[in-house]
Amino acid sequence: MLVTSWCVLLLAQADAGQRTRWITVFVALVLQAMPFLVLGVCVSAAITAFVNPSVLRRLVPNRPAFGVPVACGAATLLPGCECSSVPVAARLLGLGVPGPAALAFLLAAPAVNPVVLTATLVAFPGRPEIAIARFVASWLAAAAVGLLWARLGVPISLPKRFAHARYTPGRRRMVVLAGTVAEDFAYSAGYLTIGAGLAATLQALLPRTVANAAATLGPVGVLALALLAVAIAVCSEADAFLAASFRQFSVTAQLAFMVVGPMVDVKLIALQVGTFGRRMALRFAPLTFVVAVLAAASVGVMIR
Repeated sequence: MLVTSWCVLLLAQADAGQRTRWITVFVALVLQAMPFLVLGVCVSAAITAFVNPSVLRRLVPNRPAFGVPVACGAATLLPGCECSSVPVAARLLGLGVPGPAALAFLLAAPAVNPVVLTATLVAFPGRPEIAIARFVASWLAAAAVGLLWARLGVPISLPKRFAHARYTPGRRRMVVLAGTVAEDFAYSAGYLTIGAGLAATLQALLPRTVANAAATLGPVGVLALALLAVAIAVCSEADAFLAASFRQFSVTAQLAFMVVGPMVDVKLIALQVGTFGRRMALRFAPLTFVVAVLAAASVGVMIR
């Protein structure tokens, strides 16, 4: 409610052009993210209905040093964006997958899958090293956050529908599948809409001159594009094309935009608050942002 009220107050003071831009961006973000949210909800429901928790727990080791790399490896197989990874990670947690591994999967899935890497190759023609750098930096960031969460994280309070696995062998599987899809979609779509509204407000009111000025300040440009990625909340399948358009920024800054965006943005934070609780999200998002920026900066130095 506070976020919604803040957006309404800001828009009330905006001019007609800014309001038009808000509507355009809001509709575009919702339409862009919704198919992937549906995908994530369906995958999440399928895990609940068809995957035996005991099998899943055997596949993902309890020790973070082994479980986190396994989760990051599995993330490369699921095409989707950050919105789809949240309900899947929540189901994994509910079925007994260790928290560090589930959260590493949440971060890696939208950043290192084949669709995103192919889009990056297309967005930066003739520069495959950028796609490789994106994969390496994103994978390292997801794994590092997962391992750090094992030591620095707080308990995650899942809603009841996630916290209690409903795996049911036999004919009731399809009933569980349909019920889970409907329940998860109705819940997640609300938080997605709130996040999209916040992102649209930031995009409509953020002066473009601020970004242009930051591009001339060296390392500040890396932080500027990282923060911009958080604010504008572009889907990970499309963010490479936007990153490529920021030609006034360094390659490292462009890489930071592509690494941070799929892991931390305002609509993703809203989904995490609704799914994992405010306390967890307010610690997880800053940790992820710092690690993602450091990973992008470290890897980006090697491709200048």
